[in-house]
Amino acid sequence: MNRKHTISVLVNNQPGVLQRVSGLFGRRGFNIESITVGESEEKGLSRMVIVTTGDDNTLEQVSKQLYKLIDVIKVVDLSANPMVGRELALIKVNAEPSARPEILGVVETFRAAVVDIGPGSLIVQVVGDSDKIDAMTELLKPYGIKELSRTGVTAMIRSIAK
Repeated sequence: MNRKHTISVLVNNQPGVLQRVSGLFGRRGFNIESITVGESEEKGLSRMVIVTTGDDNTLEQVSKQLYKLIDVIKVVDLSANPMVGRELALIKVNAEPSARPEILGVVETFRAAVVDIGPGSLIVQVVGDSDKIDAMTELLKPYGIKELSRTGVTAMIRSIAK
């Protein structure tokens, strides 16, 4: 059964690693829905957080193939555990002065923030899970979205109380 998977791949911070990892997904027929990459807590290592959809069997095969790549240190299926996942979006929306109070109401409801105001537009920053970003985008569509930029998901396994 296909389901959404969020995986963390710890890699050496080297040129070409992103291309090799994404190429492996493509060869396996997995679409990468989002990918974020950045430095990790260890010097010289980067963490990739990849969101993809597939069955558990195929994901297991992809994990085994990832470990065969020389720069891959560790692969974890974050979605197999309770996790925290967040995404950032910047949304530039048409906002004539008369429409701004309504838009600001939406922004406040979603605990988002206006980060830029222009003569006829606003840029809104929203942070949350993908469903929250999708919902906010839908509510802002009637005003006219001029531009939308999303970071993709970054995630960690939740800490478990002892």
